[in-house]
Amino acid sequence: MGGDGGTEEELTAQETALYDRQIRVWGVDAQKRLSKAHVLVCGVNGTTIEFCKNIVLAGVGSLSLMDDHIVTEDDLSANFLIPHDVCMQGVSSRAEACCESLKDFNPMVRVAVAIGDPSLIDEGFVDRFDIIVVSCASLKTKLFLNDNCRKRSKHIAFYSVECKDSCGEIFVDLQNHSYLQKPGGEPEQQELTYASLQEAISVPWKNLPKKTTKLYYAMRVLESYELSEGRNPGETGLSDLPAVLAWRKDMCDRMSLSESQIPTALLERLLAAGKKEHPPVCAILGGILGQEVIKSISCKGDPIKNFFYYDAADGKGIMEDIPPTPVEHFA
Repeated sequence: MGGDGGTEEELTAQETALYDRQIRVWGVDAQKRLSKAHVLVCGVNGTTIEFCKNIVLAGVGSLSLMDDHIVTEDDLSANFLIPHDVCMQGVSSRAEACCESLKDFNPMVRVAVAIGDPSLIDEGFVDRFDIIVVSCASLKTKLFLNDNCRKRSKHIAFYSVECKDSCGEIFVDLQNHSYLQKPGGEPEQQELTYASLQEAISVPWKNLPKKTTKLYYAMRVLESYELSEGRNPGETGLSDLPAVLAWRKDMCDRMSLSESQIPTALLERLLAAGKKEHPPVCAILGGILGQEVIKSISCKGDPIKNFFYYDAADGKGIMEDIPPTPVEHFA
């Protein structure tokens, strides 16, 4: 998180005992930073709950959940923390349904429900957090929150994550991030400068490397189409395929990219997924996102810059640096 967070407060004896194993892995200073970090998750689903579980077990300072949507039976397929009886009652929000269970994972972490709409969050509220994670939100909302993070005087890391059945995307914006790397045993200070979400999705496609994953292009087509139709992620289905293919053609023509780079079969898979998440993919994405947030807070280890993609069809995880920028090395 920029490397400027103080770690003068000592861990309690209870914290030292509880986190002994991970302190041996990443050190006491990293654990101190983690115990002082405040995380906001906007959008509670199978993927973000896996992430929440991981950072609560790791000992983050506090976690706030923002999702006012009432629990439905569809939520049970991927969100393992929602009891079936809560769904049947039909009165609890997704955030409320998961809050108490997350507290049980680690009573030393403050877990709370944040009431509100992510698209209407004000700057004072944003200032309460060090990390903001967004999921199942419109592109407009993601851009709004990312821009708010960047406007604040304090350093606020921004992440977005989406799981569409067997495919997933993580976006990371750490702004200016300093961290320690040990390439040959001796720690070296590294500095990374991140693109905003707006910058990362606005790069002309003809300027991207030929090996850029097809999922990057497919996700841009879908989110652009959904934005034009005023829909949230997952509200577009297979019945929209003809319109999405026409949208793909228009974008490829404007971007000077062959339509073969965005296979129809891939778009069909993403459209057929709707809002459905595949639990094993949720676990993978939530695990990676948790690891990345811990890296960001501790300022140790190479972070993702700035997209990560996973497709269960081939089992591959791919990092994409878009737009590509050089890493600066400091002695």
